[in-house]
Amino acid sequence: MRTTLADERVLMKHGAGGRAMRRLIEEVMTVGLAEGLKPGDLGLNAMDDGAAIRIGDRWLVMTTDSHVVQPIFFPGGDIGRLAVSGTVNDLSMMGATEVLGLTCAVVIEEGFSRADLIRIQQSMRSAAIEANAPIVTGDTKVMGRGELDGILLNTTGVAITEHVVTDAGLRPGDHILLTGAIANHGFAVMTARHSLQLEGNLVSDVAPLNGLIRNVLAAGGRHVVAMKDPTRGGVSSALHEMAAKANVTIVLEEAAVPVTDEARAVSELLGIDPLHVANEGKAVIGVRPSVANAVLNALRAHPLGRDAAIVGRVVEGRPCVVLDTGVGRRLLVEPEGEPLPRIC
Repeated sequence: MRTTLADERVLMKHGAGGRAMRRLIEEVMTVGLAEGLKPGDLGLNAMDDGAAIRIGDRWLVMTTDSHVVQPIFFPGGDIGRLAVSGTVNDLSMMGATEVLGLTCAVVIEEGFSRADLIRIQQSMRSAAIEANAPIVTGDTKVMGRGELDGILLNTTGVAITEHVVTDAGLRPGDHILLTGAIANHGFAVMTARHSLQLEGNLVSDVAPLNGLIRNVLAAGGRHVVAMKDPTRGGVSSALHEMAAKANVTIVLEEAAVPVTDEARAVSELLGIDPLHVANEGKAVIGVRPSVANAVLNALRAHPLGRDAAIVGRVVEGRPCVVLDTGVGRRLLVEPEGEPLPRIC
């Protein structure tokens, strides 16, 4: 007999972006909280990257995110850059690339280094300037020594858009694009956490994507029908969510998925599929076939999209993701949880 969440304890897998986390959110966290939302508005029950509330002929888009990455400084970034980028990217995935403002709440453990706190603040400021996303208000709390693992950041973002892009708009015939090489963030954090000595230059891809997505929307317009940033759970979880919501099958071409040599080496060393590993500067984009090449060209013209590729197609069928290996096809299984916890 299947146990219910009432019979379970919350485990690390419940915050890791896979099936377990979605079940926790659907069965506990969203119950009754969006009551009173106006018909047509997008709220918690949509399980998207944020909420969208109609204001006149435009939409107010809101999102919030908490960040507990370990270690807080890693190759290519830190918790501050991660917090700003993650929130800007969640807004961008819903078509809201012009950020009105961000909030930042900081919870600090007693004894935390003031020099590290200044370094994080400066990193947040740099990322906010990069994204043209001012941090306009916030909150600071301190907890006792041993009551928190260093520092926790929560950021909320607000933006206005004329057209909301959800993650549920795919239909048969659509093309799936990736904006660049995957798995660098998760593997970079993991190698720093465990002090692994590896050859090459493996760094996180953490970056605000609103400028890149602005180019995508300019090239594809309303033919850009679904977007998602493949953070916890990686590309696999993102595609499974998109397929389930649209009730379609996604066929992913393994050879077309960009992976750096460094990430592939770590993948082979540890036996972890790059498709299951978190990213913080990439997007999965679904477009109508008529604009696929235009969107691809727009991506490749931007510094953050130079390695973009068309990696799959949408076909009729039950909701699933099929991996085409070039010599055969198999189901791509969605992980129960992120194989690398505390990654964002």
